[in-house]
Amino acid sequence: MARILLIDDEPLARATVRRYLQHDAHDVTEAENGAVGLKLLDDMEVDLVITDIVMPEREGLEVIRELKAIRPGLPVVAITGGGGDVSRAVSYAEWAEIIGARAVLQKPFTRNDLRQVLVTLLPASDPG
Repeated sequence: MARILLIDDEPLARATVRRYLQHDAHDVTEAENGAVGLKLLDDMEVDLVITDIVMPEREGLEVIRELKAIRPGLPVVAITGGGGDVSRAVSYAEWAEIIGARAVLQKPFTRNDLRQVLVTLLPASDPG
């Protein structure tokens, strides 16, 4: 289906989202932080990027800003737990949308939550 770059510094969160995506037959490439994710994009084409917001080495807001500059048409989904601070999570989510994320999901989210976002952003990914 779609080629998706998944950027998240938390291995368990990354594994969970990867399973959600692979269940719907998406091709997933993983990166453990924003710096690695942006480097991977130098040599690959993807249909969508999913990035955590709070990360070391190029946080998600920086990743979104840079992606909008180098690949303006590439859909980006931001995911955030806000580092445990709900008010900060809301602020991060709002900033992610302001600078160009097409959707924001608050952790934890379900496979169906993610699927709904992908169907909106990648109509060909509708599993039926």
